[in-house]
Order: sequence, then C-alpha cells, then structure tokens
Amino acid sequence: MKLALAPFGVSAPASFKAFLLRLERLAAEAALAGADMLVLPEYAAMVCAGAEIKAPDIAAELLHVVDQAELILSGLREMAMRHKLHILGGSLPMRDADGKIRNRAPFIAPSGTMGFQDKQAMTRFEAEEWGVAGGAAPVVFDTAFGLIGVSICYDSEFPLHVRAQVAAGAKLILIPCCTASPAGFNRVRFSARARAVENQCYTAVVPLIGEAAWSGSIDVNIGHAALFTPCDTGFPDDGVATAGALNEPALVFAQVDFAAIDAVRAQGAVLNHRDWAPVAPTEIVALR
Repeated sequence: MKLALAPFGVSAPASFKAFLLRLERLAAEAALAGADMLVLPEYAAMVCAGAEIKAPDIAAELLHVVDQAELILSGLREMAMRHKLHILGGSLPMRDADGKIRNRAPFIAPSGTMGFQDKQAMTRFEAEEWGVAGGAAPVVFDTAFGLIGVSICYDSEFPLHVRAQVAAGAKLILIPCCTASPAGFNRVRFSARARAVENQCYTAVVPLIGEAAWSGSIDVNIGHAALFTPCDTGFPDDGVATAGALNEPALVFAQVDFAAIDAVRAQGAVLNHRDWAPVAPTEIVALR
C-alpha cells in the first residue's frame, strides 16, 4: 500500500469552494502518483474558516467549521470516490446529539463508505478554552488493505489507546496532528516512534503546518510528515521509513508492507507485540 501523507498549510482560502479545491488537488496529486490512501492532518477542516473569519476568534472559528462539517464530509466522500482513494480527512469538529462538540476523524473508502474515530483525550486548549469534549473509544477500520487504526494527536501519547487497536489486529496507526510548538510536535513524534516499537507496527504522523494571523485556534502549527517502523529485522535501524522536511507542505509518499509486520512479529530480534500483558481489543468497523 502506498500512502500520501499531506501536511496541510493554514493560509486562508479565498472561499469555501477554494478550500475544497485545495483538497481536490491533493487527492488528484496523490492518485496520479499511484497512492492508495491520502492522509490529512488534525483540524485541517479549520482552515476553511479563514474564508469568512478575518481576525482571531476561537469561538466563531469553531462554530463556523461545525456548521460546515457536513459539506466538508460530502466533499471528501466525492473525492475518495472520484479518485479511487482511501482518505483520512484529518479531523473536524462535529456536534453530537448530546449537544457537545467532538474532534472527529472521518475515514472514507473509495466506495464512499465512511467511518469515524473520535479523539478521546483532550488537550488543555481543547478542554479549557475551546470546550471540545472527549469522544468515543478507539476503533479499528477493516479496509481492503488490512486493519488500520487512527490515534489523533494527543491520543497517540497514551500507549493503551494504540494498544487496543493493535490487539484488534491493526498493523498501521494513522496519527493526524496539530501542534503549536517544537515541544508539542516532538511529544507526538516521539510517542509515534514508541508506539511503532512497542507494538511492532507502522505509525504515520501527519501535521498541520504554517502560521495563520487570522486564527486564534490554528495560529501556529509545526511539524513534518513521517512514517515510522519497528527498529528490527527488515526495517531501518532508526525506525524512520521516510520523513518530510519541517514545515513543508509537499506530499510525502511512503510504502507500507503488512507482510513485513507479520514477519517481524514472528521472527524479530525481540517480540514486543507478543510480550505485552493482555489488553482487550477494540471494535472493528468495516470500511470497504
């Protein structure tokens, strides 16, 4: 499977239509390069607020994107079907039936089938300033390529969140993120590398990048896209399969081989995947 990891810049679009066109161009570029999956960052959807909001206002930005959520999902679904791609649409704030807003990652198959992974652990900004609530437990998506998990940004810093997905069979964990400092990005990056080692799986980090003077919620964003692996037989010694340049918006392409994960779990120098204490697996969601 070939991944297209898409660091997404936060420059304000001229319109909502222009925002969707930026996503469309990424999907077309990924498909043209032979990618099977396009992965966008956490809160990529917040960029659309820049078309209407010209001065920082975190409450207005959040509500604007909540109001646009269904249109964004519809656009992403059409792109997945048109370009025959799996698309992880980063994440976007969505209002639930209980009235609370949750940070939710849509995962879409080329058929148009869609599933969701909520962010479970909230950062201080999300909980204390934005009022975004923690969501549902981790799930695993059953795709045409195999079982895949999503752990949104801060969630990846908690080993059991990912471990429940691996216990259910996941061999790749997608980690869309949005971090405002080198320290924040390094927390996610180092956590992703640890998850790859301790679970003998792939982890893919995809950040939001750039500065947005118009925004109070995504004003500063730092990071680079990367695919991490076990540090063991058949993989790079440092566990870095590929990494893009810091704060560069270019697509980063990476190959994933689930057979190599099976091999290292069976014949590695160490057997981290086997040697964990038992953890209850999480729910599997069909995404075909």
